[in-house]
Amino acid sequence: MITATNITLGYGKRILFKDVNIKFTPGNCYGLIGANGAGKSTFLKILSGEISPDKGEVSIGPRERMAVLRQDQFAFDEETVFNTVIMGHGQLYKVMAEREAIYAKPDFSEADGVRSAELEAEFAEMNGYEAESEAAVLLNGLGIPEELRQKRMKELEGGDKVRVLLAQALFGNPDVLLLDEPTNNLDLKSITWLEDFLSRFANTVIVVSHDRHFLNQVCTHTADIDFSRIQVYVGNYDFWYHASQLNLKQKQNENRKVSEKAEELKAFIQRFSSNASKAKQATSRKKLLDKLTLEDMPVSSRKYPHIMFKPERPCGDIILEVKGLTKVVDGVKVLDNFDLIVRKGDKIAFVGGNGLARTTLFQILAGEMEPDSGSFRWGVTINHAYFPKEHSAYFDNDLTLIQWLGQYSPPTEGETFARGFLGRMLFSGDEATKKTSVLSGGEKVRCMLARMMLTGANVLILDEPTNHLDLESITALNDGLIAYGDVILFASHDHEFVSTVANRIIELTPCGVIDRVMGFDDYLESAEVAAERDRLYHGHADLTL
Repeated sequence: MITATNITLGYGKRILFKDVNIKFTPGNCYGLIGANGAGKSTFLKILSGEISPDKGEVSIGPRERMAVLRQDQFAFDEETVFNTVIMGHGQLYKVMAEREAIYAKPDFSEADGVRSAELEAEFAEMNGYEAESEAAVLLNGLGIPEELRQKRMKELEGGDKVRVLLAQALFGNPDVLLLDEPTNNLDLKSITWLEDFLSRFANTVIVVSHDRHFLNQVCTHTADIDFSRIQVYVGNYDFWYHASQLNLKQKQNENRKVSEKAEELKAFIQRFSSNASKAKQATSRKKLLDKLTLEDMPVSSRKYPHIMFKPERPCGDIILEVKGLTKVVDGVKVLDNFDLIVRKGDKIAFVGGNGLARTTLFQILAGEMEPDSGSFRWGVTINHAYFPKEHSAYFDNDLTLIQWLGQYSPPTEGETFARGFLGRMLFSGDEATKKTSVLSGGEKVRCMLARMMLTGANVLILDEPTNHLDLESITALNDGLIAYGDVILFASHDHEFVSTVANRIIELTPCGVIDRVMGFDDYLESAEVAAERDRLYHGHADLTL
């Protein structure tokens, strides 16, 4: 159990938390949610002791151990993967190191014997004899193959480092587990494994994530940061969303009724205050009017951008035909004789463990890369817009946002149009005049989506568009794509996003292609698809969805 009492924290005039009191109890998983900048990661740092609040305190139960998913990928560069995982339980690792040092001595003394006995007792009490097998299970579940486990962390790729650090946080059955964006860099198989692990985890979990499906799968409670306080709801993210929207609507309806009643009373008072026979009634109604108060409805820190793609013309009969597309990147054949026919209404999610294959295909279709062989043809009615995964080059300039968007706006439109459009994407007032060089990752994504909306395209190509976005922007983009009536080709690691948008799934594997007209959840559960994947992946057990 972990308790936060009277937590207050501010930076200058900005108050993040004010007198927050909250208790997180064992057996529950709390999803910590809030708009970008609301203080989710900051609150986790307060709970872990990394940041001290201006006022208040954090306490955990006696003899309880806290584990935190670390974000510093370089902190353990000189350690082996195995040791890095074990170091998640600091006391166990300390005992293990001292124990090994004593047994490595060439002149083992009587004092060493006494100390080794003490260490063996401590080691057993902390389940040290199970440490190696537990670490192996965690690493295997998170997709770290056995051949990497004795390598030093500095030899691993960034994505693998993150997985090892996640295994470190999960190791040793901590009493309190703090996870900040644990699904980053995980494939679908690893995310599913983590969901199952946390669903069975018996202690306290507090997690920050932008993955709505993940929050729905693992969370028993939702802790909502808004108005500088934290409100806990029983239930997962979907339950919170519907409950909060219902609560907001009820408050709005109550305030509307109060406003209508007040107008009626004002009208009566104004009409009859000078009428002697009605003066008593007018006075009575004035007293009633004085008692009527509108319930305060503070402006939420949550803001949803307005994302809507409007094609200038519908797609014709021929949309896209791809024949024999082949491409080698850095000596690896990422596309091999790939064929594709896109039809009207297709919303195709490209999945599979090889993100490079998807990105390469999208770059070729968008005209940013040439294939080694094969061809593709867009229909004459098609106007396509592309959202690249890597888009920093678009912001390699010293323009203001108004000037930046003006590059893509109709030539007849000026600053007023750009300001209005930027306002819809949450860049209002002075925000619209800041330089592109200082934009955050999420702000750049919103700018790229605004650019796409201005094209009037009837085919959208999107490569991981939800990266860097907060839950509100993801929801707005999700709704915008559901409402879009033309063709979408996209890739995303967001399960909810894929399952609610896609009506056709194409899995690119190094061994072949699986193409099915069905929703994502049906695809994952399909025995026919599983059999096809097994056939393709035969002899490639290290490859995953």
